[in-house]
Amino acid sequence: MTVFSKALPRVCVMLGIFMAAVSSAFASEAHIVVNAATGEVLEASDADTLHYPASLTKMMTLYLAFSALKDGKLNWNDRLPISANADGKEPFKLGVGVGKEVTVREAVEGMVVLSANDAAAAIAEKLGGSEPAFGDLMTAQARRLGMTSTVFRNATGLPDPAQVTTARDMARLGIALARDFPTEFKMFSMRYITFRGMKLRGHNRLVRSYEGVDGIKTGYTKAAGYNLVTSVNRGGTRLVAAVLGGKSAQQRDDEMASLLTRFLPAANSGIATAAGAH
Repeated sequence: MTVFSKALPRVCVMLGIFMAAVSSAFASEAHIVVNAATGEVLEASDADTLHYPASLTKMMTLYLAFSALKDGKLNWNDRLPISANADGKEPFKLGVGVGKEVTVREAVEGMVVLSANDAAAAIAEKLGGSEPAFGDLMTAQARRLGMTSTVFRNATGLPDPAQVTTARDMARLGIALARDFPTEFKMFSMRYITFRGMKLRGHNRLVRSYEGVDGIKTGYTKAAGYNLVTSVNRGGTRLVAAVLGGKSAQQRDDEMASLLTRFLPAANSGIATAAGAH
């Protein structure tokens, strides 16, 4: 028996585990609602099932960017070059072109409002040296935040079968952004940005339509479905909720609004509903 043949059963087992994880990432819709102050889970459905994060990934890219700004490793006016890798990230991008530059502020605002992929890649290359290396930094930070099921491989959320998360982990990340970067978090409530003379409107419709919503992030790929993490602050109570795998943007937004409406009164009164036992 060769060394390869001895190793083959283990390789097959590992491949089976990986394929099972990938398969489960195509699961049906999942959601969770959390009281951000207490950590109480008010409702959860398939909250620990693996899904593809799509552009919710940029929440972690932004977490690390905010950390670098806080530590002085980045400044808002620093200029970031757009590499060929960054420029090739379709479809949403600032689109300045290869060899051009954007400021850190432009990159951050572009990610928050437009989900700009070239901006995310430029931040990744600046902080990690390369996008794959930055993915390792993202995953390490996820573990520090208690995101035990999440793996990041890129800064954008563009398709990668190994890049997975859960509704619970995404809610944890949303809570961490609001807790650790309260000033920067206010940027998630921006409805549009003005980029080099152009007024550009964002994708997050609940920021405009639901009272008290102050972010956070939308996401979509064909494999992921329609994803959304939302923060609402009303009456002194902050809820963070995640909906993953929606069938359409409208269905996802309606589901999120329904969850928030159901649980804001319970959160404000401090009385858990029967669903809160999850």
